[in-house]
Amino acid sequence: MAYRSKVALVYLLGFALDLLNMFAASIAYPDIARQLHASVTQLAWITNAYMLGLTLIIPMSVWLAARVGERRLILGSLLVFAIASGLVAQAGSIESLIGWRLLQGLGGGLLLPVGQALAYREFPATQRAHFTGVVLLVALMVPALSPAAGGLIVEALSWRWIFYLNMPMALLAFGLGLLWLKPDQPTRERPTLDARGLLLAVSALSLLLIAVSLASATATRHLAGAVLLLSAITLCVYVRDGWRKPGAVLDLQLIKHPSLRLAMLIYLFVPGIFTGTNMLAVLYLHDLGFGAAQTGALMLSWAAASGLAIMLGKRRFNRVGPKPLLIAGMLLQSLGIVMLMQIEEPAAGPLILAYALMGLGGSLCSVTAQTLAFVGMSAEKMGHSSALWNINRQLGFCLGAALLSSLLGALGANGFKYCFLAAALLTLLPMAAVLRFDASKVLALLNSPALQEKST
Repeated sequence: MAYRSKVALVYLLGFALDLLNMFAASIAYPDIARQLHASVTQLAWITNAYMLGLTLIIPMSVWLAARVGERRLILGSLLVFAIASGLVAQAGSIESLIGWRLLQGLGGGLLLPVGQALAYREFPATQRAHFTGVVLLVALMVPALSPAAGGLIVEALSWRWIFYLNMPMALLAFGLGLLWLKPDQPTRERPTLDARGLLLAVSALSLLLIAVSLASATATRHLAGAVLLLSAITLCVYVRDGWRKPGAVLDLQLIKHPSLRLAMLIYLFVPGIFTGTNMLAVLYLHDLGFGAAQTGALMLSWAAASGLAIMLGKRRFNRVGPKPLLIAGMLLQSLGIVMLMQIEEPAAGPLILAYALMGLGGSLCSVTAQTLAFVGMSAEKMGHSSALWNINRQLGFCLGAALLSSLLGALGANGFKYCFLAAALLTLLPMAAVLRFDASKVLALLNSPALQEKST
């Protein structure tokens, strides 16, 4: 097996573990609530704490990788994840469970950007679209299968075994990483930690995630605006402080890179908005008389269309470039949301088509955006760009759901159609940026003779 394949497998195992913990845990909420006497708000923080740890540790990933080495950091993060999983499984109270979920997120948050940077660095630009397709297939399969698998585990054993089973998987990835990953190269450089920048970045992200949590509950929604404003002010201070600072915790200058900037924008407004749309759709279809099993089955058409889009995207990216794929993807997802808005009575056919269009469009944008983000990135900048990408990815999922749920809360139970209309328009918002984007440089890079020779 080629070294790049070994690196990719270690990263994909870690990535699958992260997704599994985001999607499988929710199936255990009723049993956790009963055994640990947890409220609905406390149950929400089982996921929120994991997301918080995941997001907050990412800004430190570049500095830690430079200090201790990428191999050591990946192996350490897998050990932290495995230990934290065992502690979550043994939690005797909801408070301790939430605390150990935070630790679990810290382990996953180190693995994702560092592993991603290491893997993409091993693939030449002409093969990054193919690798992105593999990454997104994992991102498709795990969320589709994990709720069903988690349900079987809960029924056959208990909710604790969802987390116990993380341990052998994490240890497997650890063992493969120990055997396969090349030792870190010794370096004389010992970068100093940008403590002020780190404090500002972590504070801004924490306040933003808290605002999202507050916005999702009716009783605390009035506080969300104030916390969001404080987050925005802190973020502005951070950007002003670290924009040109040498050794900044995150290289913000990379945002000026046209490909990365466009890719981040796409992820916020296409996959991010779909997350919120799907959440509203579950509530909307319930009101129309659809059961949980019927609504869940609709995701099969979404998954099938998503798989088709991923295969199409990774094969066509090098030939046609990102613009046609992104334009088609935004239009298809927007059309699917509009179709969903038009449904007023239980009808399987139109719903299957609507979900298929959303899956085809959203995943076409996802595979194209993630490839575009790293296609022209130099090896030395891969760590910082991966950190920025993963922060943006996590925030996209949170903000999309928070925005549409808050809008529904403001409009009331009769506001579903207006929310779907808003989602369809927001999906198209990056269109102007896509049309202005100069894709000729990307195509020239992919078709350069030197790069073609390197990829063979």
